[in-house]
Amino acid sequence: MNNFDVLLEKGRNFHGEVCPGIVIGTRIAMAGMKELGMNPGERNRDLMVYVEIDRCMADAVQAVTGITMGHRTLKYKDYGKFAATFLDLSTGKAVRVSAAENKREPPKPGEKNDNNRPDMKKMVEALSKVPEEELLLIEEVKVDIGEHDIPGFPKFKTHCEECGDRVLDRREVIVDGRTLCKACAEGSYYQKI
Repeated sequence: MNNFDVLLEKGRNFHGEVCPGIVIGTRIAMAGMKELGMNPGERNRDLMVYVEIDRCMADAVQAVTGITMGHRTLKYKDYGKFAATFLDLSTGKAVRVSAAENKREPPKPGEKNDNNRPDMKKMVEALSKVPEEELLLIEEVKVDIGEHDIPGFPKFKTHCEECGDRVLDRREVIVDGRTLCKACAEGSYYQKI
């Protein structure tokens, strides 16, 4: 097995299957780490990654890189894009790797299955073999990371004056002079029953 196959298998094991998103995510993670001079086979304590979608690609990036939300090295930005930014915390160097959608052609008529949907097996095979420069766009970027976003123990804690919950890392909101959590200030995604 080559390095890609080993890393793709990590993505498969983490996600539960290999699909086009796992292939692209694996390729994105490999490219981002290569650009930073990091090895996916080693723990990279200085690596932080921002993923821009909450789909299969993000699982592959997490599996290949070893970054996690719990270690505060995986950040999620809800942009709906097959892209991730890789940041070396020790040097500040960062690269954004995205799927070069404008370079890819839609599936040809023969590449669809009986349900008139793209043939996933053929897509996985094709995405695994396409040259990196045709599949990915790699750009050097600058990431401004605040002191309350870096890994490590919380530097600031407070409590919401409405619900009493503890709020870490400067995620509180001040409304009319009151310290509130975002759920109380902006509305929550859940309702208590």
